[in-house]
Amino acid sequence: MARGKIVARARTQYTDYTVNEPMELMEFLAAKMPDASRTKLKSLLSKRVVFVDSVITTQYNFPLKPGMKVQISRDKGKKEFHNKLLKIVYEDAYIIVVEKMQGLLSVSSERQKERTAYHILNEYVQRSNGRGSNVYIVHRLDRDTSGLMMFAKDEKTQRTLRDNWHEIVTDRRYVAVVAGEMEKNAGCIISWLTDRTLYVYSSPTDDGGQKSITHYRTIKRANGYSLVELNLETGRKNQIRVHMQDLGHPIVGDGRYGLEEVNPIGRLALHAFKLCFYHPVTGELMQFETPYPNDFKKLFLKEIKKNEIAQINKVNFINLRNFFYIIYFFILHDAYKSFAH
Repeated sequence: MARGKIVARARTQYTDYTVNEPMELMEFLAAKMPDASRTKLKSLLSKRVVFVDSVITTQYNFPLKPGMKVQISRDKGKKEFHNKLLKIVYEDAYIIVVEKMQGLLSVSSERQKERTAYHILNEYVQRSNGRGSNVYIVHRLDRDTSGLMMFAKDEKTQRTLRDNWHEIVTDRRYVAVVAGEMEKNAGCIISWLTDRTLYVYSSPTDDGGQKSITHYRTIKRANGYSLVELNLETGRKNQIRVHMQDLGHPIVGDGRYGLEEVNPIGRLALHAFKLCFYHPVTGELMQFETPYPNDFKKLFLKEIKKNEIAQINKVNFINLRNFFYIIYFFILHDAYKSFAH
């Protein structure tokens, strides 16, 4: 019932046309709007007011097929979405998929009231569809992590996504640049994570924390760095960052779980590049993928400067030192237990 209301409300804002024969979108619009100039038709596309099968379409030569539905918004004042920290990748009546840049919060917390991806998208949908329109949070990315995110456009869709997340999402993948050269080509990290607000602690055994599983695959090794793809089986706070620290290969630019001074690209080298899921309303398989960030790739193409090599060696030394500290701690711990008994 609720789904019907959503569709009906959306239809009142559009003029609907049905495609009867194959043709490109611009040709179709010109046939349906003979009095409009080509410049005017291009303007409609750039202002994101043309939908094909409920999806905003800006490609003038988009191939239409018989049976498709083209909708043109009656809101001629609707503006194209522009924001240097957020890019809309996909939008329909139920969801918005965006690419978030590093440095932008997904959503504000009690301590952080600054501008967020949530605020930016809320303003956009309210400007486009009226003040009663909102976006709804489904999942989050850390402030310093860039990449693909999804928001719902109504509460029912939000509930569907949240309640069935593991069944709906088929692939959620990240790419990272880590310090040092990975020993294995692929592997799986399992630990129990405990969130202490400012820091997430990891235990190799069940200490009451949340079980967390990360699969990884090493793509490339060069210049003292490794390019790694990561697939989350669970989605805990800071999970990838903590697990890469556990392996002794912290993510480049991670001041919390690594070394902040090892930061040749000036950012956390973690990007959510792939998101695949079944549409929460139509059931259609949706697949989105962004290229690896260019600044990640540059670390594997250019000659690394001497001071950067020194930084990498420093990381490797500290990781080795920390490893021996841990071994030493367990030896003392076992000795104390033996003495106590």
